[in-house]
Amino acid sequence: MASFVDLVFILVVVIDLFLLASSRLGAAIRTVAIQGALLAALPLLLVGEGHHLGHALLLAGGALAIKGAFIPWLMFRAIREASIRREMEPIVGFVPSMVLGGVGVALAFAFSSRLPLPSAGAHAFLVPTALSTVWAGLLLVVTRKKAVSQVLGFLVLENGVYVFGLLLSDVMPVMVEAGVLLDLFAAVFVMGIVMFHINREFSSLDTEKLSALKD
Repeated sequence: MASFVDLVFILVVVIDLFLLASSRLGAAIRTVAIQGALLAALPLLLVGEGHHLGHALLLAGGALAIKGAFIPWLMFRAIREASIRREMEPIVGFVPSMVLGGVGVALAFAFSSRLPLPSAGAHAFLVPTALSTVWAGLLLVVTRKKAVSQVLGFLVLENGVYVFGLLLSDVMPVMVEAGVLLDLFAAVFVMGIVMFHINREFSSLDTEKLSALKD
């Protein structure tokens, strides 16, 4: 079981690097959905003696439904209606983005063991995976021009916050976790409306065109 949990954490980090190197929006959305499904399995894989199985099931089910299914469906609908398939000219190239992501992963694994944690029995890969995923999401948000790519970056960033939250899953009330997932859903819904209006006004989802509004 321990080796399987290690594999899940490693796959989450590999997905972070793949997203930084990918220009295909459809493949990126599918990959984010897979990452969401992997993260949904973590509460069940990490549950141990003295933990509440019902709490873990509720957290896993909510994460799978929202991160692994509903939000990817919304994103596919957005790129289909906008008729876009690729992120062509990012602010930072795909290879440099992946190199920056790799540096972040190395630093996360090097320094995470020195952080004070609320739970001494936490899995060794949990914190570095969370830090790596937050870093990858932040890179996607600031280095991409397409609104769809930036929304995906926001989702990846939130996935990292979700992994951090697993440290507190025993003390975090269910309603707070439900509120976090609801905030994520609301944010993606609002950003979907913004993407619709950008595409309608400029026939493009390039966020740099928003600067024309100041003229």
